[in-house]
Amino acid sequence: MNGSQVAFLFPGQGSQSVGMLGGFAGLAAVDDTMAQASEALGQDLVRLIADGPIEALALTVNTQPVMLSSAVAAYRAYLAQGGQAPQYMAGHSLGEYAALTAAGVFDLSDAVRAVRFRAQQMQDAVPVGQGTMAAVMGLAADAVVEVCERLSAPTAVVEAVNFNAPDQTVIAGHTAAIEQACLAMKEAGAKRAIVLPVSAPFHSSLLAPAARALRTYLADVKLGPPTARVIHNVDLSTAADAAGIREALSMQAMRPVRWVETIEFFAAQGVTHVVECGPGKVLAGLVKRISPDLQVLNISDRDSLHATLEALA
Repeated sequence: MNGSQVAFLFPGQGSQSVGMLGGFAGLAAVDDTMAQASEALGQDLVRLIADGPIEALALTVNTQPVMLSSAVAAYRAYLAQGGQAPQYMAGHSLGEYAALTAAGVFDLSDAVRAVRFRAQQMQDAVPVGQGTMAAVMGLAADAVVEVCERLSAPTAVVEAVNFNAPDQTVIAGHTAAIEQACLAMKEAGAKRAIVLPVSAPFHSSLLAPAARALRTYLADVKLGPPTARVIHNVDLSTAADAAGIREALSMQAMRPVRWVETIEFFAAQGVTHVVECGPGKVLAGLVKRISPDLQVLNISDRDSLHATLEALA
């Protein structure tokens, strides 16, 4: 598409559902990708996705490799159908690993093993029940940060960790502190503040042990040069060398996901179309709230794949 700039976005946890690859049935690129991922883990991911149960699919150690491989499968299907590689990529949290795999940095087998390790380390960093997250809606991000800074203490951590949309910020920390923070957010003007059904305070400083473990693990994983500019969650940079990528990914575990700034960056670079690649449409919805002028597409089944190919032709 002459004169247009395209960014592909890859979703993270929360977009999974039983049967989510059914719309790609029969596509060799998808089947081959899922077979490779399953072999790398010694687990039948295809059956897990098709049959569930949802409780098994929602386990962090399953969700992360399932979402990564599904998103990469959708991207490979797009390429196999004649789609052109985009100029930019980004992924939300876990999705950053999918973006880097799509950009050729990770081998898929290494990537699914890495995110399974990541999932276990993020879960183990804080004992179950001691940490959680909450979504704050209808309150500006700077106000959310102000409340967090006012309430947070070493034994009662409260931090803003996912800047998802101008009026939606996720906070994380110690469970009791998050519950108190939800009340304070409502007093500050939030429309809603809801504790999320998650098992750890992802992207908060409490996950420093996971960041250290990831740094050590990734040091032994072979990384190649990216074929597109992949914007890192942690600092909006584009690391072109393996050392920089490893550092960005390890720090990401304990630092905020700066999604609003990521989409604003794309718009400032002249990106005209963004494509959510993988199950669900969560990121597409966020983009519309952040930068309504961007054209939003998605690839989550055959129909949306063909629609995207046509729109970008």
